[in-house]
Amino acid sequence: MKIKAVAGTLIGALLAFNSVSYAKQYHEMTFKAGHESLQEWLLPDTPPYPKNNKPTKERVELGKVLFFDPRIGGDGNMSCATCHNPLLGWSDALPTAKGFKSQVLGRATPVVTNTAYNSIQMWDGRKKSLEDQAVGPMEASVEMQTNFTELLNLINHTDAYKDAFEAAYPGEGISKDTIAKAIASFERTIISNNSPFDRWVKGDKKALTQQEVEGFKLFVNPDKGNCAVCHSAPNFTDDGFHNIGLPTWGDKNPDMGRYTERPLRLMKGAFKTPTLRDITLSAPYFHDGSSTTLEEVMDHYAAGGKVKTNLSPNMKQLNLTDKEKAAIVAFMKKLTTPPKKFELPLLPM
Repeated sequence: MKIKAVAGTLIGALLAFNSVSYAKQYHEMTFKAGHESLQEWLLPDTPPYPKNNKPTKERVELGKVLFFDPRIGGDGNMSCATCHNPLLGWSDALPTAKGFKSQVLGRATPVVTNTAYNSIQMWDGRKKSLEDQAVGPMEASVEMQTNFTELLNLINHTDAYKDAFEAAYPGEGISKDTIAKAIASFERTIISNNSPFDRWVKGDKKALTQQEVEGFKLFVNPDKGNCAVCHSAPNFTDDGFHNIGLPTWGDKNPDMGRYTERPLRLMKGAFKTPTLRDITLSAPYFHDGSSTTLEEVMDHYAAGGKVKTNLSPNMKQLNLTDKEKAAIVAFMKKLTTPPKKFELPLLPM
């Protein structure tokens, strides 16, 4: 118990330090298009990847096919794209996901967008890498319930699949490991980094209106929106976990979130900060899908959360006018990259 108490204290101290650092950073910013103080908000051109899975054309193409192949699911009718649909912002537009045999699950489907830049995956952080995350839903009995024996048999008896695996991972064979690596390679191509906000940061003065610039100022101001303390540069997430006081935290048996992985007091009811990039494409919002609009999201934060027990130290009631809340929402709507034509793959038969 003493170790847990010390760990919890350290986490609290770290959050407090980050908050102070973030406040200092805000006061050093200059809100002019292209200013050097804004450049930290630009994502690296190439997302990180493990040494043993450098992205190649062959790996990405194989991963794309696997991502959209419904034969991966235990019933042969559920692919990764069933929940992570490119037509629905790489999510599913449901409050919470539907899994095996359409059973309703307890958490919303997280978007795949920019997961390549995450240092930890899933709402509760139980997966460390995209490779690990890629097979997580496949292994879960309540999600895809994949029968890997049958899946590997299918792939090994499909010439086009066998050729694709050999081209992508020469000599590595067809296995759960190479399936995971291929899907992760495709997911690393699902990137949002050319929004109006990005263009403004790069120097395009016309990319944002005055209201949207004011919204960004409020967004990063620790005394107003206080949003960037968690939705930080450059991917609008701190890869951290926070209890933000959602109504479902007041349920009789609430979802404990990160606490199931790290049993520390501050992690009770804490969930991973999602990116805000392409946020207009992935409603409803929060891990429980409890807000349907960005305006509702703003109202939740302005109130400092609904259930006040075990709140993250970063949560506080905000002193915002309706005009200021509208400006922040207007800014967030400019974090979406214009969509490009997406071509579905032909499945090997």
